[in-house]
Amino acid sequence: MSEVTKLQRGWWETKVSHRVDWAPGLFTLRFDADLGASRAGQFINIGLDLDGARVKRAYSLASAPGQPPELYVRLVDDGKLTPHLNRMQVGDPVLILGGANGQFTLDQVTDGKDLWLISTGTGLAPFIAMLRTSQPWERFERVVVVHGVRLDEDLNYEEELRAMSAAHGDRLKWVGTVTRGGKRADVIPSRIPAALVDGGVESAAGMVFSAERSRVMLCGNPQMVEEVTETLISRGLSKHSKKNPGHITAERYW
Repeated sequence: MSEVTKLQRGWWETKVSHRVDWAPGLFTLRFDADLGASRAGQFINIGLDLDGARVKRAYSLASAPGQPPELYVRLVDDGKLTPHLNRMQVGDPVLILGGANGQFTLDQVTDGKDLWLISTGTGLAPFIAMLRTSQPWERFERVVVVHGVRLDEDLNYEEELRAMSAAHGDRLKWVGTVTRGGKRADVIPSRIPAALVDGGVESAAGMVFSAERSRVMLCGNPQMVEEVTETLISRGLSKHSKKNPGHITAERYW
């Protein structure tokens, strides 16, 4: 049973139940709470009372619906909230506003054969949530996770993704790109947009983008989202909307 205290105006208090430190300033927090109905890919609003004011920020969930909420967080040195989250340990209190929200879900993606999940940094979180459900495996033949980061140690959740691949008959392919790494031979030493243009991403995945087969979700750095979208449009894919169904669905961080 989760430890939750209801507060005023839709806020409730819970506690940190689990913490993983991936690298300095890069961590996962899990909370002892039940969000109720939610969909993989959605976000929650987290808050703390600091210096007499309540500071609130939205974070994508890495947890599957029905599981304790899990966040994948990068410390922003001059941020108002992340320095405090970075110091949190198991048992520390945190505030959550309401439940899960957002439309960046697989429900918004049209049917296809290949699902490409392309992210930078902590933009990986909603894709982890999706892959922890049955939906991508039931709807698509193959899934490619492309994760772009600065350093080798920022390639997180890799072990879980490789286990998923093994569990699903290698239907999942993981592709890492690193801009300041160089220690690993199994990642692409480049930004995602450049690795897309020169064919590195498709070569590593063993698949190509096509309007017939590919459905693409983008999450993270807005510049990456914009550049990758432009490249995919030049390849015959189109942005997705309710009025005009297409191939590319995007979520920008900041």
